[in-house]
Amino acid sequence: MPTLLHGLSRLNRLLERGLYLILLALLTGFIALIIYQIISRNLPLLPRLYWTEEFSRFAFQWMIMLGTAVGVLHADHFVLEAFPRGSRADLVTRWIRDLACLSVGVIFIVYGKDFALSGLRRHATASGLSMVYVYSVFLISGIFISLFSVQRLLHALYEGMDSMEAALNTPSEIESISESADPHSAELGELAPALNDHDRSAS
Repeated sequence: MPTLLHGLSRLNRLLERGLYLILLALLTGFIALIIYQIISRNLPLLPRLYWTEEFSRFAFQWMIMLGTAVGVLHADHFVLEAFPRGSRADLVTRWIRDLACLSVGVIFIVYGKDFALSGLRRHATASGLSMVYVYSVFLISGIFISLFSVQRLLHALYEGMDSMEAALNTPSEIESISESADPHSAELGELAPALNDHDRSAS
């Protein structure tokens, strides 16, 4: 494995672990805020904290965008396979898939920077939080998407698309089912000649 790809893989592995921790914290905070909102509506003793609605919404937005970046690394997004697996058209569409993800990441970086800076002039209504912390989600997500897409493309370039997908893609349930069915069909194929010989000797 080339040095560039090896270094990028190690970096992305660390970033992925950090993203998992951040996503776990965001999910925990999101659930806690939602539970508090439900309880405060039914218990007059608890104060109605309107900023909890904003923070839960902001946490949800960050979870979606950061989760999308992790999904790009492992090809967990929806993919329509229109051509037979292993055909030239199928290989081309798989390259287009990862190039399209890289393009989206670059777009998020280019336009997300100005969008994030526009948040400096805006504040959340209830909490007064600067919206730069919310609007910067596109910029941050674009950086992760670009890094993960470059790793996939470099891996496919150096070692082939099949090797890259085997190393990075989340295993497909359909493919695992078909692979588990293949040994049975192979065993039946091996038993068929023996059964035929037995039938001939019996006759």
